[in-house]
Amino acid sequence: MDHHWVATSWLSDVGLPQYSQTFQTHLVDGRVLNSLSRRDLERLFNITDQFHQTSLLLAIQLLQILNFDKEALQAQRAKCEDQDREPIVWTSHRVMKWIRDIDLKEFSDNLQGKGIHGAVMVLEPSFDSDAMTKALGIPSNKHMLHRHLYEEMKSLAVPNSSAEKGSEVISSSPVAVKRFAEERVSIRRSGKSPLRLHASSHSVERGLGFHGSCGSPPREARVQAVPRARGSPMHTYKSVEITNV
Repeated sequence: MDHHWVATSWLSDVGLPQYSQTFQTHLVDGRVLNSLSRRDLERLFNITDQFHQTSLLLAIQLLQILNFDKEALQAQRAKCEDQDREPIVWTSHRVMKWIRDIDLKEFSDNLQGKGIHGAVMVLEPSFDSDAMTKALGIPSNKHMLHRHLYEEMKSLAVPNSSAEKGSEVISSSPVAVKRFAEERVSIRRSGKSPLRLHASSHSVERGLGFHGSCGSPPREARVQAVPRARGSPMHTYKSVEITNV
């Protein structure tokens, strides 16, 4: 993965093309990506937005799962370009296409430059329908739209077949599958995001710029998501506002 591909194609797929020149200047290739920490992104690249840091780290984690095999990643993405499957490999452009396909076209362009891609939707436990709603800029009083997005995200989280429960996206590497499965079990137990790419003092607590209540009603007034079945490619979505519906 040469630095030109990383600075252009990869950052565009991640949904953060605004950092292209910075990555070009630092000659960031696949080897550099594999060594980056949150602290590096802030101090060396001046990326201070914590959600953008999270987005980049999760995109790097996806590359690690695939052993930085660019061809394998592109092949998996091609398979799900016209099918709502394997969201973990979706680019930010594919996420925007999905938003248009679920009849929220008027909000899809609001995701440009925000770093929302499939790995964020799948690997970040705190990225739920509320976070997506806020990123899309859907008004808090549009309760039916909130409910609609919640149901669509919940539907996307359900595997279409038992074969997909085995994380087909990483089936080419048995070692990666085992490691990925172990990490997912740990994540679900702890409720934490798998962002410690290299265990060190550089790790810091993350804060998602899009995560918030948006004027949400009390917990008891919110609908709780049905727990995901074992092997589901996404975490349970927490809740969605349905007041006055």
